[in-house]
Amino acid sequence: MDLGNMGLFKLLSRRMDWLTQRQETLSQNIANADTPDYKPNDLKPFNFRDALADARRLKPSTTSTTHLTGTLGPGGIAKEQRQRDPYETAPDGNAVVLEEQMLKQSQTSNDYQTMINLYRKQVGMIKMAIRGNSGGM
Repeated sequence: MDLGNMGLFKLLSRRMDWLTQRQETLSQNIANADTPDYKPNDLKPFNFRDALADARRLKPSTTSTTHLTGTLGPGGIAKEQRQRDPYETAPDGNAVVLEEQMLKQSQTSNDYQTMINLYRKQVGMIKMAIRGNSGGM
């Protein structure tokens, strides 16, 4: 049984992928906190509607090296999005606010842990259904 083919597990995996990409983007923002004229990036928020629309979209496959790759980037629905209204900007043009980035990282980490717990819970429920609940207390 491949859990990756089940709808709920696909959605959980996509959410975890998005959270991983967001963590990388936020880490990049923190790493460039002293770079002049650097503007922090963030990902487009993940929502269920976009995930379903992206899952329904046909993905081109290349069978020859002369085929074009298409317009969908490797990030899928998680395209980077530049922040429009920076909280504050340093005199050198850097708009990274470390406290804001750290708060976002903490939220992303907590969301990832929640997804792991949901994944484990679902796997536990499937195992219980396969074994059968004997009700033995």
